[in-house]
Amino acid sequence: MTSINRRSLLAGIAATGVLSAASTAQSQTPYRAKPADFKGKSVLITGCSSGFGRLAAEMLARQGARVFATMRALPRPEAEQLRILALNEKLDLHVIEIDVTRPEQIAAGVAEAEMINGAPLDVLVNNAGIGITSPVEVQDLAATQLIFATNVFGPHLMARAVLPGMRKQGTGQLIQISSQLGRVISPYSGHYSATKFALEAMSEQLAYELVPHKIDVSIIQPGGYPTKVWVNRNTYSAALKQRAEDIHTAGYPAQVARMGMEDGSGRGADPMDVAQAIAGLIAMPPGKRPLRLPVHPGAKPQVPINEVSAQVQVDWLGNSGVGPMIRAVHER
Repeated sequence: MTSINRRSLLAGIAATGVLSAASTAQSQTPYRAKPADFKGKSVLITGCSSGFGRLAAEMLARQGARVFATMRALPRPEAEQLRILALNEKLDLHVIEIDVTRPEQIAAGVAEAEMINGAPLDVLVNNAGIGITSPVEVQDLAATQLIFATNVFGPHLMARAVLPGMRKQGTGQLIQISSQLGRVISPYSGHYSATKFALEAMSEQLAYELVPHKIDVSIIQPGGYPTKVWVNRNTYSAALKQRAEDIHTAGYPAQVARMGMEDGSGRGADPMDVAQAIAGLIAMPPGKRPLRLPVHPGAKPQVPINEVSAQVQVDWLGNSGVGPMIRAVHER
């Protein structure tokens, strides 16, 4: 393995400039897919009751994909709305119940989708996620277990459920919805960054390990968007605030007072950016899709971290026994 230090790393980046220039140029604007015909493509998306998942499900179905829009707690109005939309527009769109914190629902839901599809799935979009704000000290075990179960264990179990079929057919694609907070940290956001950092690491490892099976893994890193995630976050944060113990909340009076009071203000970007990014990744040729795709019209503080991280991986392991996998992911 190659020995590296901070000075040699930075010198290497400055000398080549190739990776940095390519990834920076790609990440400065949301990836906009050209109109594409996804007929014959099967896509399962988690968290489709609202936000990115709902928008992506509708758009991909209208572009010809067979979409499995999953959500928890059926029956619910959002599921019925999607079913009516599919009927009225004659879309190949199927609503399936999956709560990603329940392994039995994941197994049953993926099996149902594969049965309807008559074959393994082509694309999994791990979109379902939650946030619970407050200082880390205030996060109790229940809140910690819930956010990790949703944001980390759920995507892991979903990937495990679809990968045997994808490996059997010799192709497939995983798209993980992370966040810019999966690379940078904002104080008082609870364990959100911790879970998204974990999701990023797990997804990058999957990307390497799935190269021999011709399965692509891409991580979308959205900035702040005005979706229903803020409403759900308030619900979880308010519940935590209600049961939190004074011994932990006493050190953070101003932050605790705001728990459950977020309104998503100041976030005017169009959530369709993320739906378009999902479509764009699906439309790209296999083996050419980027590992990470920052999406937001505003600041993208994670970009230099993405660049340095990629260069570290190539410099450290690019000439080792796993080098071909590393290079296949980072030198697309």
